[in-house]
Amino acid sequence: MTRTSTCWIDAAAAGEIPEGGVKGVTVLGEAVALFRLEGEFYATSDVCTHESALLSEGWVEDGEVICPLHGARFGIRDGVCSGPLGRDLRCYRVRERAGRIEVGVPGTA
Repeated sequence: MTRTSTCWIDAAAAGEIPEGGVKGVTVLGEAVALFRLEGEFYATSDVCTHESALLSEGWVEDGEVICPLHGARFGIRDGVCSGPLGRDLRCYRVRERAGRIEVGVPGTA
């Protein structure tokens, strides 16, 4: 029997992401945006679901990331698209360990 577990992938140093900031990284070939809001870390897909723009090149405002191409807005905590453009983003589990940010991806055990 195979069970699903979480594999934790080192993604960045915690100090690389300022409060209210975003950093684009690659995790297992996927573009991921890392955020720090109110001292907590979050991770979503880095690619806008409306157009193929990198959200890490956009800006963070009121708990949302705004696409630099057409202004689509996505909740950083839940990935929800709050405008008429695009679909919700994929969100990832995140943890901080020894000053490093790790992104959780499904694995098998």
